[in-house]
Amino acid sequence: MPFVGLGAWAMDMPFMKRYSSEFIAKHPHLKGKDIDTTRKACEKFRDIPTTMVNFVEGTRYSESKLKRRPSPFKHLMPPKAGGVAFTLATMGELFSNVLDITIAFPDNPGKIMHQALLGKLRRVVLDVKVMPVDSSMVGDYFNDDEFRQQFQGWLNQNWIQKDALLTSIKQG
Repeated sequence: MPFVGLGAWAMDMPFMKRYSSEFIAKHPHLKGKDIDTTRKACEKFRDIPTTMVNFVEGTRYSESKLKRRPSPFKHLMPPKAGGVAFTLATMGELFSNVLDITIAFPDNPGKIMHQALLGKLRRVVLDVKVMPVDSSMVGDYFNDDEFRQQFQGWLNQNWIQKDALLTSIKQG
């Protein structure tokens, strides 16, 4: 989405760098860096009213990325649960809701930012689901295997619904 990154930077939001398991194997000192970034952000924003933004997909969808990291979804990369699970565990009592936002540009495949700057962006579809934060969303993702599986299942179910929504939007 155009300019979101610049706005996030201006509001001093943290940026997480996600690494592949192959990269971590070569650079083990970077393991857990994304969670450390999340931890510092949670500490910083605990007493400051804010909105936490987490791009659970972790990346922009592209055919080349799909070849490197196959996805069971037609329009989405697999969700990455660790950051959002950690944020909810650390600050969940401060959140009333999670907003699940789906953005589609059905008439503009390709480089959306470029098309937007050229004034060629034809249609944007925005779908927002408001989900109350409840106790099933909060737990120890990194040390409780049962919670991790439950949380990943919940997130994957949301991704199945999101993928179906994107299919229906693209079909018009």
